[in-house]
Amino acid sequence: MSYSISAKTRTEAKKLGVTVKPSKVKNKKIDVFKGDKKLASVGDIRYKDFHIYKRTEGIKKANERKRLYKIRHNKDRKKVGSRSYLADKLLWT
Repeated sequence: MSYSISAKTRTEAKKLGVTVKPSKVKNKKIDVFKGDKKLASVGDIRYKDFHIYKRTEGIKKANERKRLYKIRHNKDRKKVGSRSYLADKLLWT
């Protein structure tokens, strides 16, 4: 199963100064690169993210799942450059 990277994810990646490509790592959504250097593989393909919830279940459900995601990952998502930080900025914005 392949993950389709949303335009919003690409826009957010540009703001962070990184590029994203579909991941080559099993069960991951995207690979994040800074230049030619791979920073991380983020997002589990087996779970939905904000963009998927918004498209399939509506904005209300998407916002609720986003709120819960941010609570669940609050400690790690604030560490700039970490996988959680990248997932938060790219998949949950």
